Amino acid sequence: MPEKPKVGFYWCGSCGGCEESIVDLAEDILTVIENVEIVLWPVAMDFKREDIEKMPNKSIVATLINGAIRTSEHEEMVKLLREKSVYIIAHGSCANTGGIPGLANQFKKEDILKLVYEELPSNQNNEKTFPTPISQENGFKLTIPIFRNMVRSLDQVIDVDYYLPGCPPTPKIIKNAIMNLLSNNLPPKGSVLSPDIALCDECPRRDSKPTDLTIKEFKRPHLTELKPDICFLAQGVICMGPATRSGCEALCIQGNMPCSGCFGGTSRIKDYGAKIMSSISSSIAAKTEKEINETLDGIPDPIGTFYRYSLPKSLLRKRIDI
Repeated sequence: MPEKPKVGFYWCGSCGGCEESIVDLAEDILTVIENVEIVLWPVAMDFKREDIEKMPNKSIVATLINGAIRTSEHEEMVKLLREKSVYIIAHGSCANTGGIPGLANQFKKEDILKLVYEELPSNQNNEKTFPTPISQENGFKLTIPIFRNMVRSLDQVIDVDYYLPGCPPTPKIIKNAIMNLLSNNLPPKGSVLSPDIALCDECPRRDSKPTDLTIKEFKRPHLTELKPDICFLAQGVICMGPATRSGCEALCIQGNMPCSGCFGGTSRIKDYGAKIMSSISSSIAAKTEKEINETLDGIPDPIGTFYRYSLPKSLLRKRIDI
C-alpha cells in the first residue's frame, strides 16, 4: 500500500477558531483523513516536538499554521516546521496578516504585562509576580517562552508558500486547498487561495448601494436597527466590503452584520486600512473641519476598525517606540 502524504496542523497565537475550521469540514474531514497521514495536530492528538525533530527534512508535504507569532516558542516551532515541510500554508487572518492579536502592536510589551498581571481588577497577585523566561521553583528550573516585543505575521518569520484567508477560513476554501494540494493542482507560490475580487462585487446587497454614496454619520451596528436588504454603507454603518477579498460566501452579510475585513485585501491593495479609509472618507458628506470631526466621532476606535486584522502587515505595523 503506497504511503500517504504527511500533513500537519499547528497553532501559534490565536483564538483557536482556525483549529475549529478543520473540524467544520464535517463529513468532508473523512475524505481528508482517508488521503493523508496527520503527523502533527497538537490540539487534537498527542504529538511531541521531538517527534517532528526526528523526521527527515521535507518529509511533511504541507503544514497549515494558524496564529500570529508572539513568543520565542512560536518562532522555534514555525522554523522547525519550515524545515520539515514542502509547503507551508498560512491558515487564517492571524497567520496571514497578524489578526486580532496584532492590535497589541499599539502597546509596549511592558505595559501589556503590567495590565494583565497587576492592574486588572480581577487579579489576585499581591506579590506582583511577573512571568520570567527562567525561574527556580522548589529546586526545579522552570523555562517558559519569551514574550516578544511585537506581534508578527507568519511570513515575517518564515517563507510561506500559500495563504488561506479568513477568521476563520470557510470549510469550502479549506477543502479546496487540501484537495488541490493532494492533486498537485496548485497556483503559483505566494497565492492567496481565495478569489481576487472585492466582496462588494458578489455581495447580495450590491444593487442597493447608491451610485453616489453619501455618509452623513457613522452608526455602530449594536446601536442600530439594521435593514436586512440595504447596503450597510448606505445605512451609515462601516462595512469593509469595498476593500476586502471575496471567498467568504458573504456569511456575515447574510447574518445581517457588516463585513469586518477578515479575508484581507485584494492583490491590488498595498495597505488595507489606508484603502478602506480612503474609500469611506470620500463618501463623507461633511465639508467643514468641525463637521468632519463630528462625523469621525462616530468611529471611536479607528485602528481597531480599519486595521482590525492587518496592523502587523500594514505600513504602520507598530508603535514607533516598540
